[in-house]
Amino acid sequence: MSSLLKNIIRFILFILIQVFVLDKVPPLHQFIVPYLYFLFIIWLPFNIGRVWLMIIGFILGITLDYFTGTPGLHAAPCVLIAFIRPSLLSLLIPQETTEQSYIEPSLKSMGGAPYSLYVVLLTFIHHFYLVLIEWLQFGSFTYFIGKVLGTTAISLLLIFITELIFFRKAKYRSNA
Repeated sequence: MSSLLKNIIRFILFILIQVFVLDKVPPLHQFIVPYLYFLFIIWLPFNIGRVWLMIIGFILGITLDYFTGTPGLHAAPCVLIAFIRPSLLSLLIPQETTEQSYIEPSLKSMGGAPYSLYVVLLTFIHHFYLVLIEWLQFGSFTYFIGKVLGTTAISLLLIFITELIFFRKAKYRSNA
């Protein structure tokens, strides 16, 4: 299966799972909401440029916004993590080894610790910005941080369960 077709299927599945499964879950303990859709951006191939990542992030976010009736709420954090992703990858892994050997980020291509840090940082940044936009005020800073940390924790749990269930083989880059 081509990389484009695989990513189109992933895009559709992440949107459908978020809209028809995770958005139907009532908020846990008053403020914890599970999000998984942004994992699509995290799993995109290494060789996509920053501009294209941001365009794809915007399309992902605005598509989810269309289904949830929240204009721009999810698009902004998706564009932010798409912007940060290349810089974060260049900090966490050596450019000359991993990006030339593997096609996309995974546990095998990056190693356990760098991949986990990559996922945790992008998840936290996404959720911090999402909750900040959603809330748009600092009435109670502890409530804000509690919501960010709780939502990040439940989303990280979902991400690592998804990684275990849908183990992705690390594909090597070919010369072709």
